[in-house]
Amino acid sequence: MNLNERDKKHIWHPLTQHHTHPDTIGITKAKNCTLWDENGNTFIDAISSWYTCVYGHCNDFILDKVKKQMQCLDQIVFSGFTHKPAVELSEKLIEILPENQNKIFFSDNGSTTIEIAIKMSLQYHFNNKEKRDTIIAFENGFHGDTFGAMSVSGLEVYNGPFKDFSLNVLKLPLPNSNNIEEVKNLFNKYVREHRIASFVYEPLVQGAAGMQIYNANHLNELLSIAKDHNIVCIADEVMTGFGKTGKKFASDHVEIKPDIMCLSKALTAGLLPMGITSCSNEIYNAFLSSEISKGFFHGHTYSANPLACSAAIAGIELLNSEDIQNNISNINSSNKAFSEELKNNTKVKNIRSIGVILAFELNIEMERYGNLRDKIFKAFLDKGVYLRPLGSTIYILTPYTISKKELHKVHDTIKEVLTEF
Repeated sequence: MNLNERDKKHIWHPLTQHHTHPDTIGITKAKNCTLWDENGNTFIDAISSWYTCVYGHCNDFILDKVKKQMQCLDQIVFSGFTHKPAVELSEKLIEILPENQNKIFFSDNGSTTIEIAIKMSLQYHFNNKEKRDTIIAFENGFHGDTFGAMSVSGLEVYNGPFKDFSLNVLKLPLPNSNNIEEVKNLFNKYVREHRIASFVYEPLVQGAAGMQIYNANHLNELLSIAKDHNIVCIADEVMTGFGKTGKKFASDHVEIKPDIMCLSKALTAGLLPMGITSCSNEIYNAFLSSEISKGFFHGHTYSANPLACSAAIAGIELLNSEDIQNNISNINSSNKAFSEELKNNTKVKNIRSIGVILAFELNIEMERYGNLRDKIFKAFLDKGVYLRPLGSTIYILTPYTISKKELHKVHDTIKEVLTEF
């Protein structure tokens, strides 16, 4: 019995309607940008396995670091204890984060980093004896699957059944050159009429909404309003962090820096789960008090797991290397050249790219083909490329270690599949 048949007996997969999508592909091996299934087929992982394995799968440099740590300290309670990997990771992160970030809070994944950030922002005002109970976020954002994270998200397919259980959240349209003044006016209106605690945003790129890219200057104008009213600015860099936009963090493109940042996914290079919520000294200092109740009473069993910390340290060393920075630049250039080719294709529209991310929409009658997204997904796999369309959006977010030959195959496969439909 193959893995797919054994899987069906007991496993409930994420983001899956098992009635219409009963089958899975059994993956048995992964190395650099290549995945192998149980039948010996290979696929180029062109989305870095949900934006995590940015230095390639089973990277020898990272594996070696984690193996050495595994023989020394595997797991330890992080309340009352500390350890070298956590301390070293905090030092290396602070070196590359925006200069106002000074404190690191560990958790398990992207959703928990958002949950922590929201709680920090609400308690920050509470500790300062000011009641603020409302959050601002963008429409169509996605920040995770826990209740606070769902509250500030905007995709109905994920959160529809739970909308009556949300925090108080007001939504803004994503700004563009046509609506920026309206969005600013709406932000100011919210500030006048509500007690706004924080502003949660995905800087420059809304990932799950279809890699929607927006202008850094427009975001800067909104952050300026927030800063003027002591609204805590929370940058969700779970997807965008660690080089994907061409800089270390998407917030590096923006003049005004966030008070709190949320990190996961590529943080540990896809090897182990971990999340980090970083913040400024101003946020941290609001929790320092002789009153125990003013402390931040939040914790996770695997906070600062030494193995995950070791993977993250190794990832940062790779990110800072000349080779990886050159690779990021080369991927960006290759994607831009491919974007120019796509402009001549009438089957695509709204072509956009930043850093290693390239995305576009299908300019095709979806109804004509019936379940077109799934058909295109399968067509990519049949040609040996793993791409996972978001509805009508096709996007690329490859590992930084992808070769020119592999990246050209990804581009050529997209052109072939577009020709078929």
